[in-house]
Amino acid sequence: MIRHYLIVAKRHLWQHWHVNLISLLGLAVGLTSGLIIFLVVNYMFSFDRYHPHLDRSYWVVTDVKGEKSMPTDAAPRPLAQVLRRDYAFVESATRLETFFGRTLSVPNGKGGWIKKFAEARNVCFAEPHYFELFGVEWVSGNPKTALAAPNTVVLSERYARKFFDVAPALGRTLRLDNRTDLTVTGIVKDPPSNTQLRYDAFVSYATIPVLEGPAALSDWQGLQAMCFVRLREGADPALLRQQLVAIRRKNLPARAVDQFDYQVLPLAELNHQRSGMAPRPVLYALIGVGVLLVMAGCINFVNLATARALRRAREVGVRKVMGSTRWQLIGQFMVETALLVTGAMGVALLLTELSLPLVNRTLATTVDMLRPTLSVLDVAQPRALSWFLGLLIGVIGVSGLYPALVLARFDPAKAFAAQPTRRLRGKLTLRQGLIWGQFVLMQLFILAVLVINAQLRHMQRADWGFRYESTMAVFLPQHSAAPLAALRQGWGQLPGVEAVTFGSDPPASPYNRPSSFSYQAATEPEAFDTRVRAVDEHYLSVFGLSLVAGRNVGATDTSGREVLVNETMVRQLGVSSSAAIVGKSMRVKDADRVIVGVVRDFRSGDLHQPILPMTLIQDRLHSRVAMLRLSSAHPEQTQQAIQRVWDKVLPDQVYQAKTTADLLASFTDLERLLAGFVQAFAVVAIGLSCLGLYGLVTYLSESKAKEIGVRRVLGARTGQLLWLLGREFGKLLVLGFAVAAPVGAWLLSGWLQAYAYKITLNGWLLLSTLLLTSLITALTIARQAMKAAHSNPIAYLKNE
Repeated sequence: MIRHYLIVAKRHLWQHWHVNLISLLGLAVGLTSGLIIFLVVNYMFSFDRYHPHLDRSYWVVTDVKGEKSMPTDAAPRPLAQVLRRDYAFVESATRLETFFGRTLSVPNGKGGWIKKFAEARNVCFAEPHYFELFGVEWVSGNPKTALAAPNTVVLSERYARKFFDVAPALGRTLRLDNRTDLTVTGIVKDPPSNTQLRYDAFVSYATIPVLEGPAALSDWQGLQAMCFVRLREGADPALLRQQLVAIRRKNLPARAVDQFDYQVLPLAELNHQRSGMAPRPVLYALIGVGVLLVMAGCINFVNLATARALRRAREVGVRKVMGSTRWQLIGQFMVETALLVTGAMGVALLLTELSLPLVNRTLATTVDMLRPTLSVLDVAQPRALSWFLGLLIGVIGVSGLYPALVLARFDPAKAFAAQPTRRLRGKLTLRQGLIWGQFVLMQLFILAVLVINAQLRHMQRADWGFRYESTMAVFLPQHSAAPLAALRQGWGQLPGVEAVTFGSDPPASPYNRPSSFSYQAATEPEAFDTRVRAVDEHYLSVFGLSLVAGRNVGATDTSGREVLVNETMVRQLGVSSSAAIVGKSMRVKDADRVIVGVVRDFRSGDLHQPILPMTLIQDRLHSRVAMLRLSSAHPEQTQQAIQRVWDKVLPDQVYQAKTTADLLASFTDLERLLAGFVQAFAVVAIGLSCLGLYGLVTYLSESKAKEIGVRRVLGARTGQLLWLLGREFGKLLVLGFAVAAPVGAWLLSGWLQAYAYKITLNGWLLLSTLLLTSLITALTIARQAMKAAHSNPIAYLKNE
């Protein structure tokens, strides 16, 4: 019997290959979307799940309390040592510090270097205990002693090749910041892509006192280190939380105790919203979208299968007359469905594999440090395979059972009389419900695309309050003093360079941490914080920042006493006018300052934030960036000349530069990624909805064929016949819009609330959604509806 089912199924699928191909491709597209989303979400959920003893390993972080509680991913440097030394319930604890703005070079033995690299994020200071807590595979070296001594480093295989090519790396020397030699004492396997701890080089933590002095590791108020703890078997993590309170009170000054709060997070939460790649709500939303797209593919399959039911009425009648039972008929149609779904799944796997390189590149270029290696082979993993097989069986059941039941219930007598429509007419309500659901989904995605793109365009047109065109940021050495005067002199002589300034950041920066301050004679900090920029006397002119009161900071102020504030600071302090604040004192960054001027407001961070109180301090010592204003027609030769000056003045440092426009564009990376994903999902949802509409118009043209024939004979015009078919779609479209509009407006309004600089969700966006949906629907059903309206009525009435 099974062999018979397969033969008949093959014959039927081949005879109607074009319709079956549409069904197969529609289902394949829905499954492809679901597979891609599953692989991305599965990858995000897999972060740092492979470490040993994960169930009793924890991450200690600090919340800094101020105007708002500011979560961080760091802890004081001494904390890990205190925990492993003084508390018996702690089995092990370790600390690490990520590199930012440091240089590693391969010395040539003659005072120069063979290679040099600017390192950030992939290199860290670490202790030997790190390798006890985390799943790091060793190639050579002793994990217990490799980082025990100062001036030692452990490299990954990738970094060993990067620095030393194919030569053995063990025992070789690297130079850190051109001031300290490091000996390679171990080689480890490359870190996997699904970890937040993606380090390729580990410098011994004992090197920090060599670089910063013997007191560097006793600072309890600085938050430089990440702290990880593994408790002993059976220890209660609540005990760790209790002891952290006691440690804070014992080691912090009384005035600082209430400013810091230590939190304990499971190590499994390392990919957390504090430092993770994607917050959990986003991943859950992606899962929901994936399920909806797979369901949309199944709905199309059901619609197209039942739309073809009328054409198989006589086949069902013959089979029943010949003795086929209802379950045999269901078995026949389920076999056909299984073959189609299996074929669709095969096509989906192929489409997924073709799409994943683009997905990997998109994630890698948009999310810092992410190096995903998603592959369709990930489906073969035990956890994924069970999900995949469950999906396959579920899709076969959902997509095949309803059409099979519909076909198996045909009355043979009515089938031979070509009158099965009454049996199907009662099912139109379910079909309408399915199409209505697709209309809701399609309109939600269209509205999301319109709103996100409108918000992205709105953000790109934002007034930042300063001039950023034709300006470039050159990043200075972070851990050694740069010869600012020599750089200014060299760059200032270049024809394409109009001005040079040094500071901590451009006016708008991602590094925008709040600083508490006190105004005038107040002994307590103000109720709100300020954002601080280190600047010099040329900063205002380079960025076109204008003074509204007072004067600029002076070139002769070498003590950093003079500061500028912005208009928002004046308003929030309640000072009557900008002029009235000039000459007043304030204490910020642990020093007494005097306000010498007020600058016009400008944006200091991304567009999620409003304009914040700002303080610009004359402080050359904390300059991290050189900012150059270039002539509007600066040629590429000017940028090359800027680098030549750098190489002459700082030959041991790596040159890194970005235009200020690129830095500002990075603020919208997440929005562009979201827009790309939503557009892709919208295309899929629209395509699947179009297939569903095609299935419904096919069904309607078949079920109403005799009615259309009678109306045509009685003189009905083409427009009236088209309305007969189109009013079903018009009704479903309006009902879908009645749900999609309020739901979409509520969801997207909530999303827009995260932005201080945002669009208003207005009626034009909703109307555009309705018009676009109507146009797509009309284009989808037009050809089949015209064909039904112009068909010869005799073909349908001759059997009456």
